[in-house]
Formats: sequence, structure tokens, C-alpha cells
Amino acid sequence: MKEYPSEQDIEKALDLLIHVYGVPDKHIHALLGKDQLKKLNQLLADLGKDILHRRELMRLYIMRKGAELFAGHSRAIRELRIYLLKQLDDKKVEELYKKHPNPKKKITSVSYMYRELATKRWFSGGVWPRDFVKALGLPIIFAGISAPQTEKKEVFEDIKPRKRVPKLAPYQEKMKEEMLEVLRLEGNHTRCMLSLPTGGGKTRIAVESFIEWMQPRFHEGKYMIWIAQSEELCEQAITCIADMWMDKEFPETLRIYRYFGGNDIKPDALNGGAVVASIHQIHSRLKKEDAFIKEVLKNCGAMIIDEAHHAAANMYQNLFQKAKKWTESELFAVCGLTATPGRSDHSIHTLVDQFEAYLIKPEIHDDPEYAENPLKYFRDQGYLAVPKHYVYENNRPIKIDEDDIRDKEGEFTPEFLRVLAEDQERNKIIVEQLQNIPAGSPTLVYACTVEHAEFLASVMNSLGRTAVSISAKTPKSVRRMHIEAFKNGEIEFLFNFGVLTTGFDAPKTEYIVICRPTTSEVLYEQIVGRGLRGPKFGGTEECVIIDFADNILNLGPPLAYTRFDHLWGNYEERERV
Repeated sequence: MKEYPSEQDIEKALDLLIHVYGVPDKHIHALLGKDQLKKLNQLLADLGKDILHRRELMRLYIMRKGAELFAGHSRAIRELRIYLLKQLDDKKVEELYKKHPNPKKKITSVSYMYRELATKRWFSGGVWPRDFVKALGLPIIFAGISAPQTEKKEVFEDIKPRKRVPKLAPYQEKMKEEMLEVLRLEGNHTRCMLSLPTGGGKTRIAVESFIEWMQPRFHEGKYMIWIAQSEELCEQAITCIADMWMDKEFPETLRIYRYFGGNDIKPDALNGGAVVASIHQIHSRLKKEDAFIKEVLKNCGAMIIDEAHHAAANMYQNLFQKAKKWTESELFAVCGLTATPGRSDHSIHTLVDQFEAYLIKPEIHDDPEYAENPLKYFRDQGYLAVPKHYVYENNRPIKIDEDDIRDKEGEFTPEFLRVLAEDQERNKIIVEQLQNIPAGSPTLVYACTVEHAEFLASVMNSLGRTAVSISAKTPKSVRRMHIEAFKNGEIEFLFNFGVLTTGFDAPKTEYIVICRPTTSEVLYEQIVGRGLRGPKFGGTEECVIIDFADNILNLGPPLAYTRFDHLWGNYEERERV
């Protein structure tokens, strides 16, 4: 089933809502938000465009909500449902209430049925939403997308062998063999760090190496623990582990445990295998001395830490202390994964020293240029996309107290990002540049705030370009719907705040637009990494990266992009506005 309304769906909904049911301006304004609507029309006027009227505004709201058009429990959405129900004839309303009554009330008057129906719990894709949109004659897509049964993953699953996956690239094969050699020589005492440019396939190399080494140990009831920062990264790791296991000729199944998202795993399920866990759940459960994680750590054969630059945090230190206690200081093999571009050699070696680790990185001996410029080699070979970097420098002073600009770590404060988000002149510059992006080019945009992402998406939709916004507040089903529509080319611009830095895979992304400034090399690297996969890995030959810089360069640490000169190579352009 499709998950995003087609142009035909949108036009039919508009015709019914505006021309047949006559939804009043007050309802549309309430849905969009009066303050945001005022700013939107002002920005359109600044761009020389006409302000939006009822039909255009309703279309804007449909584009924002997609299949979840009537979902939610805000006052505005409930009032819209009431209004629409009142447009139906009494017989149809009575039929709806007869099928969906309030069992605690005996209601016979139609006038009392409107609110009871409008305030019923809305489970996207459920019976009530489907009956509601059918009664109105709207396309069924607007009943919402029900979460598939597989969305609530089992806490463990058994992975069978035999499934073909693409072969490793030559440099990946060499790194895998080097890792296996380290594991064979040092066994449980192995401490290694795998370092590879973002998009180079470090997850694949680590998984393939460790499941081969762990395979006989799984048979003995041992565990491989994979630790990640988010649920998205955990699911990504599970997919990779499952694919790799099915590609091998092992005769037995592999049990993978989901130790994240609040999952509880019963002791009876323990049978060796791979435990994919979020560090946050491990930390929380260690405080309670959870029997599952205690048993797994006592019988752990190897631990892989994704995004290992986080490993200095107290949560990891507590993990290792507990592991040493329960293994009587006989720790298992440990491997950290980290990306290389944008990090100085000093930073990488600090991580290596922290792990007391053997550093594994690509060794390309048949290309004399590799040692001087590894990134050029990966791009020339088609493993990584060629980045084209543009900087738009805005020299207007920012009106905010300097003490409110940065926090103790030197990163920009939420208050400062909010000031940038509400700067209409800056937003005009951003929108003008977004309009210059060729139609149909998949574009990721990183906004300053949640509201900023929603606002910019609304502006682009009002200009005839398809756009949606997501954030950590967006329900997972809606987030998934929008991301899939973006990957499928149904949406040009995917605006976001606080998400889409790791655990997100859209290799055909052609443009990355960074509206929020950051001094964090790690964050910046994760953002630009979303577009650096090359054609040999299913990505693009080129990726355009656009940074919006403000008059803050003399206030504390420099912006992160200024420390990535080697990443851009010979291609970086600046334009002052």
C-alpha cells in the first residue's frame, strides 16, 4: 500500500474540503498556526509572491500532514472533524455512531454525536479513521497508515543461513582479513579500532569479521554485543548482521536479541547469539543489575561499539567497570568503529589510546596517491561521492547577547538557534537558494529548530515544491512514511531537526543544506555523511553541500565546516549575501 498521497489524492481532497464542504478560513488558520501563517505570508511577500488564500493554505496543510491529515488530538484537528461531520446528513452520522458508539453514554440525538465521534481515539489506518474518510468521500489514504505488525519487533529472532549479498570491495576485504588476523592472534584480549571514511562500509566490515570469528563461540553459548546510540542504528545493525549470517554457509541459526526500546528479554530466551543494544538501555538496566545483561556480559565473546567517539562518556565507563567485575577482569574482545574525515590524526589516536587498541584502516599500496589523499582515491574509485561545497556568508550582525550564543562546550545554545530560525531576512536567503536547486533533486535540509523545519517546508510547498518536515517529536510511523516517500522520489525536500544524522540511509541524496550552524565536527561529519555514498555503494557521483554562515566567526570556536577543507578538496565556493 502507498504511504504518501498522490497528486490525484490531494486534488480530490482539496475539491471536497474547499468546494463541497467549504471548510472556513478559521479552521485552516488554526491548523497551520496563526503566527506561522503570518510569517509565511510575509516571507512570500518579501519574495515578490502572492499571499496564500484558502485553497492554497488547505493544500499546504495536506502536504504537511500527508496521510495523517486528520490524526492528532489538538483542539484544531478536533474542531475540523466536528465541522466535517456536521456537513454530513443525519442518517450517515447516525450510522457512524451506531458503529462507533460511546458505550458509557446513551446518545440518541445527532447533535450530541458530532463531538463524541470527533473526539474518539484516532488510530491511524484503523476502522474508525477509515469509516470517517469513507463517509466524507475522501481517498482512503487519509485514514492514515497503520503501523505494520512487524513494526513492534520481537525481542529476539533466529536468523537462518544462506542469502547472497554483494561482495566486499577489495579494500574492505583487506581490512576484514586484518581484523580477523588481530582476533586470531589476540583472542579475548583484542582491542581494535576500525577507522574508515563515512560511507565506506565500516559496519559491514566489522559485522562480517566478527560473525566469522564468533561463529564457533555462538555454538558454545557466547554472545556478541553490538552497542549503538539510537534505535535506528540498532535496527540498521540487525539488518546487516542478519544479511551477513544468511550469506554464509553456517548450518545453524543465529539468535539476535533486541535490547533497546524498553524491550525485556526473559532468561528462558538466552541461548547465545548477537545482542544489539542501545547504550542508554544498557546503562539504565545496569543500575538495576538486570539479570539479562549480567548474564550476557559474563558470557560475552566480543563487543563492538558503533560511533566509538562516544565511548569516553560515563555510561561506557560504568559498563566496562561492571563487565570487569562480572568477568573477574577477564574481559572479552572489544572493537570500536569510527569515521575518519574531519577528525585530526590526534583525535583518532586519542580514541586508539583510550581503547589501548590496534588501529585498522585502509591500506592501499597499489596507488601512490592514496597515502597523500585517501579521500580522492575513494572518490575516483566510485566508493564515495564527490562533494561540492558552497558557503553563503551573511554578514549582518546577530542581535543577541554574546553570553547566550554558546554553551559550556562551545556549541550554540537553543536560544541562539531560535533567534536564527526567526530571522526573516535569513530565511528569505535560505529559500532563495533552495529554489535554485533543480526540480526533482532529493535534498536534505537541517533546520535550526523543529518550528524552523516546519516553517521552511511550508514555504517550499507554497512555492510549488514538495516538502515535509520531521523531528524527534514526529510519530515513528509518520517519520517512516515521510522518509520512504523521500527515498521513492515523491518528496523533493526533507526538512528535519535533531534527526537524520545517524541510522538514516538515503543514498540517492543529491543536496544537503545546513541551515543550523554547529562547531561540532562529529555532528557535522554525521550530517554531510548522509550524502557521501558513491555509485559503487548505490549512491551518487556528486553531492552538493550548502552551508549558511552567519556573522559569528569571531565568537568562540570556528564553525565545523571550516575544519573540513581536506574533505572538499579543490571544490569550495563562497558567496557573500
